[in-house]
Amino acid sequence: MINLKIEDIDSKRILVRIKKAKGNKDRLTLLSQNVLIDLRSYYKSWKPKEYLFERQRGGKYSGQAFVNVVKKAAFKAKIRIPVTPHMLRHSFATHLLEAGVDLRQVQVLLEYKFTKTVEICAKISDINNKKIKITLDTMYKSINLN
Repeated sequence: MINLKIEDIDSKRILVRIKKAKGNKDRLTLLSQNVLIDLRSYYKSWKPKEYLFERQRGGKYSGQAFVNVVKKAAFKAKIRIPVTPHMLRHSFATHLLEAGVDLRQVQVLLEYKFTKTVEICAKISDINNKKIKITLDTMYKSINLN
């Protein structure tokens, strides 16, 4: 999140480009239509220069600042267990599985290796992307942190 730049948001394809992610690889991931709408509003209000999320005086946030944002959001959501940013990834996977997204698709999307011998090279079909995006939108609508 702290390394996302404005150009990393592909609003036409509703995707996010993540540069040098785990394994130092570039990846694409899905973006909720509702999040995209909020990002556009955020961009118009705050007018970031380089990074999507910048400090008031410019420049990217520190890793600790992001951890603090996640902890504050968890507190507002009345989650009383310790929460870390990495837990969001696992929670996302759980919600996708609970919503009926195929296990293999979740494995591909999040690049999980359930066994050491499994190498995932498959791409998610457009049909499954739509199903996942619908789930993203449903999850996003259910969150109320105000």
